Amino acid sequence: MNLQQQQSVLTIAMLAAFADGAKDDTEREEIRRIAQSLAAEGNMPDLPRLYQDVLLRRTSLESAAAALQDPTHRQLAYEMAVCVCDVDGRQTPTEREFLAHLKQTLQLGGAATDAFEQEEQALLNALDGATTPTATKPGLPVPVPAAAPNGPSAAAVQREAELDKSILNYALLNGALELLPQSWASMAIIPLQIKMVHAIGLAHGVELDRGHIKEFIAAAGVGMASQYVEQFGRKLLGGLLGKVAGKTLGNIGQAATGMAFSFATTYALGQVAKRYYAGGRVMSTAMLRESFQDMLGPAKQLQTEYLPQIRQKAATLDAGQIMSMVRGA
Repeated sequence: MNLQQQQSVLTIAMLAAFADGAKDDTEREEIRRIAQSLAAEGNMPDLPRLYQDVLLRRTSLESAAAALQDPTHRQLAYEMAVCVCDVDGRQTPTEREFLAHLKQTLQLGGAATDAFEQEEQALLNALDGATTPTATKPGLPVPVPAAAPNGPSAAAVQREAELDKSILNYALLNGALELLPQSWASMAIIPLQIKMVHAIGLAHGVELDRGHIKEFIAAAGVGMASQYVEQFGRKLLGGLLGKVAGKTLGNIGQAATGMAFSFATTYALGQVAKRYYAGGRVMSTAMLRESFQDMLGPAKQLQTEYLPQIRQKAATLDAGQIMSMVRGA
């Protein structure tokens, strides 16, 4: 892909992110930040302008699609738009209308998209049937009594160590998912972050439902659509996208260190969740976001250290394993 084609695919992804018309100011600001970050890291100075063009409706699907003459590029743009619309749950009627218009504009027939749509629907069905993890599942921490007045008990220290190990494992897994060639694989990252936060709350004696967990993740400043746009943008600029018309573009063994940023996001989110629930859930939204940003820098440094393990895990994952993990099996 040349620069213009990359910008067109990113424009379509941003249009998809705003397709439901429900993105709040926080989500818009996060996508703006991502555009600036990708421009700086990917040497794409026009990305902030693209964001403004999308937000102010100075661009259209037709103009973005016009730069995509290669059928594989058109299919990639469609796949990424579908994933952006799906990342926060089932598509709204407005999103379905947007995707139907996009498919027509990109001149994609059923044969070109059937395999992807089957995989995407299978993952959505897995998400619908997913159960939140319980403390008795293997590898997850078990709640223990609170620390004694004179300091942490041995059981509390063990709990914290188990939580840290669990957070690291979730971070490694999500970093690996981001490196997979399948365009839909990254959709599993947010459900796994939800499972991680659930396990952390449970370890501190708090039973959480999915609605509360999503609110906590958003309060920390981790937007769903914006997180996926960033994953996608880094994959695109790093040459690691994806399965397009049966072709694998990129090689997980050659992935740049900055690609597996979902490791850092997941790790920082887990550490903030641990602090939040251990402290009795008294942190304000501003404190949550500040804590998350404070953790993100060290987490990015840590992901560099663990990149070989992330790549190794990515090489062993397949679609069936991903579906099983999302379902909580």
